[in-house]
Amino acid sequence: MTSPTRRPWLLPSALILLSLVPVLAGGLRIGELASGAQVTAENARFFADPIPVVAHIIGASTFCWLGAFQFSPYFRRRWPRWHRVAGRIVAPCGVMAALAGMYMAVFYQEPADVGALLTGFRLVFGSAMAVSLVLGVVAILRRDVATHRAWMIRGYAIGIGAGTQVFTLGSWELLVGPVDKLSNALLMLAGWLINIAVAEWVIRRPAIRRARIARAHRVAVTS
Repeated sequence: MTSPTRRPWLLPSALILLSLVPVLAGGLRIGELASGAQVTAENARFFADPIPVVAHIIGASTFCWLGAFQFSPYFRRRWPRWHRVAGRIVAPCGVMAALAGMYMAVFYQEPADVGALLTGFRLVFGSAMAVSLVLGVVAILRRDVATHRAWMIRGYAIGIGAGTQVFTLGSWELLVGPVDKLSNALLMLAGWLINIAVAEWVIRRPAIRRARIARAHRVAVTS
């Protein structure tokens, strides 16, 4: 297989790998609920009210994995109709995941390492994710592709934050030890902020590139 053939799969594959651990963990949670596993202090809240967690897992998994292909220019150019159809699935799944996640943050019993600060962060970023996706849909209905792209990138960056949080939390536990309520909240926040920073860089990169080309052109003309 040649490099040009592999390249279209590079970005979707990276995004899928980033979300692999949370998606697999969600699949195990659904399997646990479906099989009637033993109820413990850790999973009792899910058995008591399973619909929100199932909606969150299904919505987030579809959003992360199917959404990964929406950001590949190759797939958008080669199969534009597929991109539109997939978008009609990805956006509602993302909103469902965000709303279900916020419901869980408010109404589920908090684990020992979750406090009010993390709950607040979850509500803020869950709201931001849902609003970003809605604004992205509104933009494409107006045929504003650039604005649609920007808001969908922002929404996806927040939605895939759980993948980055695997690294922030894992690094802390490896180097420092178990998290408490404060460190857990700050490390989760770090995961979201890292993704948002990358998203904003990606959104602004074409404008930065055009500015550099224009500046180089002016230098060439005046020299």
